[in-house]
Amino acid sequence: MKKNSYFFVNFFAWQKLQTTKNQIITKKISEMSLSKLRNIGIAAHIDAGKTTVTERILFYTGVNRKMGEVHDGQATMDFMKQEQERGITIASAAISCAWNDHSVNIIDTPGHVDFTIEVERSLRVIDGMVAVFCAVSGVEPQSETVWHQADRYRVPRIAFVNKMDRQGADFIGAVSQMNEYLDANAFAFQLPMGAEEEFEGMVDLITLKAFKFDDTTRFEIEIPEEYKEKAKELRDELIEKLAEYDDELMELFFDEQEIPAELLKKVARKATLKLLITPVFCGSAYKNKGVQLVLDAVIDYLPSPIDVGAVVGVDVDDEEKTITRNPSCKDPFSALAFKLINDPFVGQQTFIRIFSGTLKSGMAIMNTTKGKKERIGRIFRIKAKEREEISEATAGEIVALVGLKLTKTGDTLTDMDAPLFLENIHIPPPVIEMKITPEKRNEQEKLGMSLSKLANEDPSFNVRFDEETEETIIAGMGELHLEILIDRLKDEFKVNVEVGAPSVSLRETFTAEKQLRYRYAKQSGGKGQFAEIEFRIEPNHGKGFEFVDQIKGGSIPQEYIPSVKKGIVKTLADGVMAGYPVVDAKVVLIDGKHHPVDSSDFAFQTCASILFKDCFMKANPTLLEPIMKIEVNTPDDFIGNVVGDLNKRRGKIESMRRYRKGSQKLSGHVPLMEMFGYATALRNVTSGRANYSMEFANYEPVTASVQEAVLKEVAEKKRLRHQ
Repeated sequence: MKKNSYFFVNFFAWQKLQTTKNQIITKKISEMSLSKLRNIGIAAHIDAGKTTVTERILFYTGVNRKMGEVHDGQATMDFMKQEQERGITIASAAISCAWNDHSVNIIDTPGHVDFTIEVERSLRVIDGMVAVFCAVSGVEPQSETVWHQADRYRVPRIAFVNKMDRQGADFIGAVSQMNEYLDANAFAFQLPMGAEEEFEGMVDLITLKAFKFDDTTRFEIEIPEEYKEKAKELRDELIEKLAEYDDELMELFFDEQEIPAELLKKVARKATLKLLITPVFCGSAYKNKGVQLVLDAVIDYLPSPIDVGAVVGVDVDDEEKTITRNPSCKDPFSALAFKLINDPFVGQQTFIRIFSGTLKSGMAIMNTTKGKKERIGRIFRIKAKEREEISEATAGEIVALVGLKLTKTGDTLTDMDAPLFLENIHIPPPVIEMKITPEKRNEQEKLGMSLSKLANEDPSFNVRFDEETEETIIAGMGELHLEILIDRLKDEFKVNVEVGAPSVSLRETFTAEKQLRYRYAKQSGGKGQFAEIEFRIEPNHGKGFEFVDQIKGGSIPQEYIPSVKKGIVKTLADGVMAGYPVVDAKVVLIDGKHHPVDSSDFAFQTCASILFKDCFMKANPTLLEPIMKIEVNTPDDFIGNVVGDLNKRRGKIESMRRYRKGSQKLSGHVPLMEMFGYATALRNVTSGRANYSMEFANYEPVTASVQEAVLKEVAEKKRLRHQ
């Protein structure tokens, strides 16, 4: 008996040991597969060649058998009709591919500033970024915007200086601009061999190998004699810099010993992941030169989900408490929804990045942002417009879900039993608006449903219906943004609309504190309406709307507190002075009264709305207008004309720098209100030789004369409507 007991004890101990070993092996295999995954974004200024770079990547990784071109509307990633017609990227597209035994999920993002939300939400879910720069133009305005967005989310990045075959290409100049204007700590990891028409390849400074390209093939060659000295000089500079981040490398450097390429790669990877340096590569995507080496660099220097490590969320019950989720199948499921698309074949697709755990078809999950349960329908791995259905997805993956009913951009999805909130996505405010009406009156409902779907997809697109004027008003990031959305209304939703002239989307706010009390009492035969409220409004200085409940002793019953807030929120959206949304308001609810019979949700909403309007108008109200950051590239001969024209538009030039020989880059700020028709005016004052770009900077108070003119126009419209 003892012998048998001993046997069983040993058998169970052995079994336990085997189970533990299997768990360790499974964990290692899981970690190994995660370490061979890269989630990357490709981003840059418009026309730097992002989509062409992506098309070459898809060709070399075997996803496409032939190369799609932007200029002939055949780019895989630009599959929307509007993208193909204009030759620009509008929506971020996701695709999966493989390179050197690694899986790579790529998100190609737009370069035009009107679609900056696409970049913003992509950066929230990727692990690393390839920033593409034009070798001729260097750092351009949207390059700076994208770079600062990546800084916000602490995304490690490498840079690719494209278009080395173009006239005026300057690789070292582009690297210098990255350091001067982006504070990128950028270092050349390659030395180009030739430039412009004579660009033929590059020298890898880590391995000291040279590469030439013939059609779609790369060849390793000996470093040509004329590049050996420069390559050694740049490599020594790179080693000296990298030695700052590693003791072993520093020792070898000071001892003047031979430094192995693998050690340099290891140290460069570590420094890149910590955002200490930006490795810079060069090539010409259109001429098929250098893209394979960029793919190698993605594997060598950009992070896997394991390198990024645990994502940090907030406890749903206690905002002060943080919760971590590791990029592992063992941790509870957590993900962030970052994009919605209405697909004509499968319905709404919700793109998510899984940070931890495993997701399976049919599984019930919690949308913690909404506080509601969702059920997973189908799961797809996306290849641009193609899709592959899978039964499950795990930590680190980017997939699309079909069947979610409530989830919107920025929502957190988690395991039912392990909820948390993940950091949301920064959404810039719309700055331009226009009125639209359906050509056929009976299509008003269809228009509303179509606009609702578009607003679901794009959080930077707003829709509101003005009940007083019976007009639908759409607002977005720029004229091109709204133009594309109107195109989509016609093409996808078959709704033709009449469009008004674009106008600036103003905001209302106030600059003083005001505390008032108001009683709302109505009696008409039967049950009356009664509510009495006292609150104080305070400027909230860029923090949006804040509601503070300081009611004591139940002077307003708990069930009516949300009604007070609801009445204020509706008034904020409708505006007070001129019908524009009110921003940056803090409301402190202090006291009130109720009636046991006549008080109601409606009475408290109405009372709160009237009281807020009264307080607002006595708290030094002001209108705010969108201010744009502007950059103008102009030949030296026209600087005076450009500055003079911008001054007339209330613009302020803040800096001037050499753009290229004989040209200057002027930077400053200007009210958007003054910039309609600027493209034509700039052509006229510079004989068509200047170009410009703008992006939203912030909202600022309008001048007294502008405010007076806007209010006079609003009053006149009201008068005409009531005649």
